[in-house]
Amino acid sequence: MKTQNLFFTLSISLLMSTLGFGQNIAGSDHDFSGETWNPGGEICEVCHTPHNAVTGLTAPLWNHEVSTATYTLYTSTVSPSFDATASQPDGTSKLCLSCHDGTVAMDNFGGKTGGTDFMTGDHLLGTDLSNDHPISFTYDTALATTDGGLFDPATASSGLGSTIASDLLLANKVQCSSCHDVHNGSGVAKLLVKSNAGSALCLTCHNK
Repeated sequence: MKTQNLFFTLSISLLMSTLGFGQNIAGSDHDFSGETWNPGGEICEVCHTPHNAVTGLTAPLWNHEVSTATYTLYTSTVSPSFDATASQPDGTSKLCLSCHDGTVAMDNFGGKTGGTDFMTGDHLLGTDLSNDHPISFTYDTALATTDGGLFDPATASSGLGSTIASDLLLANKVQCSSCHDVHNGSGVAKLLVKSNAGSALCLTCHNK
């Protein structure tokens, strides 16, 4: 009996490790199940829905109102170093900004509008992104060659199993999710895709 119990315990531990239990959205900064503006207590429903999703987006079954704001973009005027072409946020970054720009209420999901709970504090980016890392720009071999201070994303390792392009970029673009794992799969603080100890995350792309 003791042998069977030990086998069962080891099997469950292995399964939890394989599935990443303890490193997921539950209990993370994106777990809104305990918020007063989310009376249903659902974790996933704030962003996703199995039915009647918002269409026309590069996101699976999106359930949250999307921002229509126009943003002030990053520029490097003091010491010009940004060689990419800046554009308004798109793709998954647009979805992140639907809460983080502060123009759409966090409780505007499931078809609801007119909510009153808006992002505040350090998580609020606003619509002025001029002092934030640029997003929604193409990062490819051509940019790395022109810039001279970036690794080639097509060949350089991300440290996560494959190349920068494969693991961190979406349609060859840098998006919020290039640095942040919104579902907390990595279990790293601030929902980062990997630890930034010693600037490791920054130095994944920046050849400094």
